[in-house]
Amino acid sequence: MWSVSSLVVTEPTLDTEDAKQQLREAVRAHRHGRSSRERTEAGAAIARHASDIVADAGCVAVYAARPTEPPTQPLMDHLHERDIDVLLPMLGPGLSRDWALHRAGEPLEVRAPGRPPDPAGPGLGVTALQRADVVFVPALAVDRTGVRLGQGGGWYDRVLVHRRPDAPVVAIVFADEVSDAPLPRADHDKVVDGVLTPDGWWFVGEE
Repeated sequence: MWSVSSLVVTEPTLDTEDAKQQLREAVRAHRHGRSSRERTEAGAAIARHASDIVADAGCVAVYAARPTEPPTQPLMDHLHERDIDVLLPMLGPGLSRDWALHRAGEPLEVRAPGRPPDPAGPGLGVTALQRADVVFVPALAVDRTGVRLGQGGGWYDRVLVHRRPDAPVVAIVFADEVSDAPLPRADHDKVVDGVLTPDGWWFVGEE
């Protein structure tokens, strides 16, 4: 059975960024092979498990998943049904980082190649993340200590400095993208507080 743990390279001569890039390519390739049914079922399960995490939240930051990522539309629908404000990242002027509220039924638009779909806006500024009681973030993999493998652009590493200290950051991945082996980590990489998969969720250190 495929698992990200088996892909982690421990070769000491391999540069951290090179090791991360190897993992990214392997995970992306595997994601492309997942069936539509698996993705649909994963999205529904993720929304169910997230209900406990957001039980007391008034505002939640999430993201509109790209086609190969674990779907987040069911999670957004769940948040809207509970009248929880949904904060989505968006591309600001000059490729700057921004956030906007998303309303139920509002269309999303891909504004730049490779970017996730953006809400219509208006943008609220990068510090709007301080509104969020929970922050869900995308990841290609995450290990048991909360080290997250992102897409490589560093977008979330930069924006997470604006979240409230009491707002947990939870990475969303497929179950086989949770690594028992330590993932490569650079000094600037932010760790997450929790992990959410179609099989369940936990906070780091509380499994």
